[in-house]
Formats: sequence, structure tokens, C-alpha cells
Amino acid sequence: MSERRVVAADAERMQSRRALEALRAGVPNRDAVSALGSLQTAVEDRFTELLDTVRSRGERAEPPGGMLIGGGFGSGKSHVLEHLAHRALDAGFVVSKVVISKETALHDPVKVFRAAIEDARVPGRPGSAIDEIVGALQPDSPDYAGLYRWLHRDDSPVDSRFAASLFLYEYAKGDAEFADRIVQFWGGERLAVADLRRRLKEAGAASTYPLAKATERELALERFRFVPRLMQAAGFHGWVVLLDEVELIGRYSLLQRAKSYVEVARWVRGDREDPAAPLCAVLTTVDDFEAQVLVDKNDLELIPKRLRMKGTAEHDLLASQAEAGMRVIERDQVRLQPPDRDELDRTYTKLKAIHARAFGWDPPDVEGLERLPSNRMRQYVRAWINEWDLRRLDPAYVPDIAANEVVVDLTEDVDLEGAGLQPEDRPAGE
Repeated sequence: MSERRVVAADAERMQSRRALEALRAGVPNRDAVSALGSLQTAVEDRFTELLDTVRSRGERAEPPGGMLIGGGFGSGKSHVLEHLAHRALDAGFVVSKVVISKETALHDPVKVFRAAIEDARVPGRPGSAIDEIVGALQPDSPDYAGLYRWLHRDDSPVDSRFAASLFLYEYAKGDAEFADRIVQFWGGERLAVADLRRRLKEAGAASTYPLAKATERELALERFRFVPRLMQAAGFHGWVVLLDEVELIGRYSLLQRAKSYVEVARWVRGDREDPAAPLCAVLTTVDDFEAQVLVDKNDLELIPKRLRMKGTAEHDLLASQAEAGMRVIERDQVRLQPPDRDELDRTYTKLKAIHARAFGWDPPDVEGLERLPSNRMRQYVRAWINEWDLRRLDPAYVPDIAANEVVVDLTEDVDLEGAGLQPEDRPAGE
């Protein structure tokens, strides 16, 4: 065998082993997703519609919004998300995956934006996303001109800091340190208003860009309008944000859950104040969230009632927005379909071939788990892989594999009270 073929065979073997380990751990990587693909046609069809809507450009009456995927533990939600991420990257979109956690609370757009921009993957570019996007800007392109016009419209849905910072980025290109601070501001960092005003005055543009007060929360929400257009100006179609494990909001306090439901509605139904933004989202949650939280905790009635008892316009609005988010969870989930016999057979055949390539052997046929409607795809996959591993070491060994249902705990957690919070209502950059 030639040296080139040996290298190719070694690479294929390592790729197969990486795929197996990812599938065994239930954290699918590119190798695993490429090997198995996805047969969730309803999800893929809806996702294709989202990408097509974003790609269509132009003004829209309705925002692209997003979709909410529901599935049980081990049903393949993370696998589907990674599959969709690869599809979006291949189609020319920037893609971010944000796992909702104690540190990244859904109700805190400041933390969610930072997590999204830090995780963002840019097609064909391996470096820091915001730096790669800015490095790919095409100032002479129609999209860049469109971004500039959009920022300078009287009715632009973002703070004047963004128009001023784009103007100053062009004006102060000789000042690399200040240009980098502007880029970091676009990526979520603070930029002092006093510094912006001084630079604008030096450029003779202070009166063109009056800088009003804005909170960190407001700027985070507006970055989700500005940055996708920055991506578009750099030659990409837009931004796809994947929000995994949204069910964690069931463990928040009542007020935090209310604010999180508002964010669910905003992500799935879209930003009504900026329907033309080239941004779409996919969220995942466990399929029994409705039963455990909306019904068992009585959020559907309790949250609106508690908020409206405050008697303020602000709390009335929050109640209405939270209701919209709960309706999304109640009515708009796209549920993952359990694997049927044909899908199990196809997956078994693919896995057997992967295991053969990974270890250079001919795996025997194995039983794995009994095929029951209650079993998840992850359980079948792990059972097959584990049995092949054992049979490779001892061909005569007959393992006894059992599967247990994992129950997701959505009871309130006092440790999450205040988690992910920051003084987001403080004036930004003061």
C-alpha cells in the first residue's frame, strides 16, 4: 500500500473512532453527524423554509423567526441541532450554538448575545467570528451600502451608537487600537460614550450622531439586529442561532420564567420591530415541559395573574409577552419523531460500518436493546456500540444490556435565583 493510501486509511480510521466516541457520549460532533445524518423530515423542511426566508432579503412584513423542537431525553435533539448547523454553514450562514445554563440564562440577552458571538462559526474561516466577519467586510458591495443606509435611517431600530461606530471605524482606520475597540463593541464589549463623543467631535460629526442613554440589555437586543446585517455586508446570508436545553427555564424563579417566556416568543415569532433582520433561530426543549411546568406549576394561569396584580403598564406588557411565549411552547413545538423500524435498521447498518472502519474488523450482528416504542435512539446507539466493543475483546461474551429512563428535573432551583444576572439596566458605556 502506498504511503498516501496509508495516510488516508489512518485518517478514515481516526474519523470513525471520533464519531463512535461522540455517539457513545451523546454529544455528536461533525464526524458523527456526517456519518448518520438526520431523518427528521418535518424539522428539516421547516428549517429550509427559515433559511430561504432569510436568504430572500428585502423588506418583510413578518420576521423569519424560528422554530421550537421538542423531544425527550436521548431522542436526538443535540444531534439534529448539529446537523442543522452543518447545513446552515454549507449554505453560507454564520452559525452559533448556545446551551442555556446557570451562566447563560435565557432571560438575560446580554449573556445570550455574548455566548452566541463567542461560539459563532463562520463558513470557511476558523478564527474569532467577529474579527473574521469584520475582516471580510466589502465596503464597495451593495450589502455594505445597504447596512450604512439602514443605520442612518430616521427610523432605524438600533441605537445611534451603531451608526456612529461604523462611521468612526471607516474614519479612524489609521488608529488600529480604536478600530479594534469598535469591533469589540460590536461583539458585546462596552465602549465609553465620552470616547465616542470625543472622536465624533474630532471628525466634525458630533451633531450627526446624538448619543442618548441606553442600557446594556437594550444594546444586546439591538446587537441581534445589527450583527446579522454586518454578516450580510461581509458576504454571508445571515445568522442562525441555535438555543439548546431551553427546558432549564423550568427551574428558574417565577419572574425569571416569565422573562424567559418572553424570550421564547421573541426567538420563535421573531423581532416585530425589525422584521427584515437576516436572523433565525432554532430552540430545543424536552417534550414534557408543558406538562411539568405550564400545567403542574400552573404557569399558564399563575404568571399572568401575579404580574397583572402589580397594576403597572410594564407588568401588564410583560404578562402578555410571557403568555405569548407559553403559547409557543404549548402549540408550536415541532416534535421529534421516534425512530421507526426502517430508521433503526439504517442507523444500525451505518454504525456497523463505522465500527468496522474504526477498528479494522468485521463486527458480528448484535441484538442491542429490544425494540420498544419507549426506547430512544441514543439508547439503541449506545447499546450497539457497547456490545460491539465487548464482542471485539471477547467474541464469546454475551452482554445483558438494560436501559433506564432519565427523568429531567424541572423543579425550581434556588441556586439559579439571580443566576446569569448582571446590572443590565445600567446605562451602557457611561
